[in-house]
Amino acid sequence: MERIGANYTTYNPLELFTTKKIVPSEIDNYFRKDTIVGYVHDMGAAMQGGIGGHAGLFSNSNDVAKIMQMYLQNGKYGSKTFFSKSTIDYFNTCYYCDNGNRRGLGFDKPQIDDSSPTCGCVPMSSFGHSGFTGTYVWGDPENKIVYVFLSNRTFPSMNNSKLSDNNIRTEIQRIIYDSLK
Repeated sequence: MERIGANYTTYNPLELFTTKKIVPSEIDNYFRKDTIVGYVHDMGAAMQGGIGGHAGLFSNSNDVAKIMQMYLQNGKYGSKTFFSKSTIDYFNTCYYCDNGNRRGLGFDKPQIDDSSPTCGCVPMSSFGHSGFTGTYVWGDPENKIVYVFLSNRTFPSMNNSKLSDNNIRTEIQRIIYDSLK
């Protein structure tokens, strides 16, 4: 990720950074019996050495925004091409929307019914991810918007549901889109 300046994006960040630069994920009293900081929260990825296809990547908002901007620019960032447009399109297509599944191969897609990861105000061309620990990132190529929301929702306990109960991430997204009108 160094080639796009995403210098804080890594798996197993304790190999590169001190705990002073990493927010804690949870006070775990059921699996690891310790405060989780700098190590993946997801138990499955933890048992795989901290690296999973679905969990374990640490970053900051600036790096995530750079990566999302690269996706919005069809795989290009700066003067370099990291992915072809066809690869981005392949991962950003909702292949089973007609069957009620809004997910693409690489990204979540907007709402197709009342169950939605978004504010309901984004175009179908948009894509993103909402994570269990509170991460939310959404890219909109039509409006050229990258929205990054990072949190440690699971601290001190993963039973904390205030973020989703109050639709914080999607309400901020709604405010962003309302400001465009």
